Order: sequence, then structure tokens, then C-alpha cells
Amino acid sequence: MVFDKIKKTIASQLEVDEETITASTNIIEDLGADSLDIVELITVLEDEFNLVVTDESVHEFQTVGDIAQFIENLLD
Repeated sequence: MVFDKIKKTIASQLEVDEETITASTNIIEDLGADSLDIVELITVLEDEFNLVVTDESVHEFQTVGDIAQFIENLLD
């Protein structure tokens, strides 16, 4: 499952409890990520899913669900 893999990666990268992450969890407001955290997170996700995320796409990500939906669309 894409979402579960993303959730696990985010929990590890941002050092938060995986159980607190839902699709509606805001990356900045709820998880306290800053711009550097987001860049590092996207880099790890690109490696895990073997894909490329453009800078323009990153600016659209507000929630964990946004990231999951984006990656699922790329993988389809």
C-alpha cells in the first residue's frame, strides 16, 4: 500500500509517531516540517518509489494524502 509506505517514511524522517499520521495530516502545521524537512522527505520518497517529483508539484503538497495521491497517480 502506497499510503502505508509513505506514512512509515514520514514517521521515520520527521521522528513522529506513525499512528498519528492520517491522510488529512498537514505536513507543516501538524508535523512541524520545515522546507528542508520536506525536501529531504521528497528525496527519500523519490528513491523508495523510483520516481521524480518536480519542484512545482512539491508546492501543491499540504497533507500526507496529497503526497499519497500524487505518487499513486504517477505509479498508475
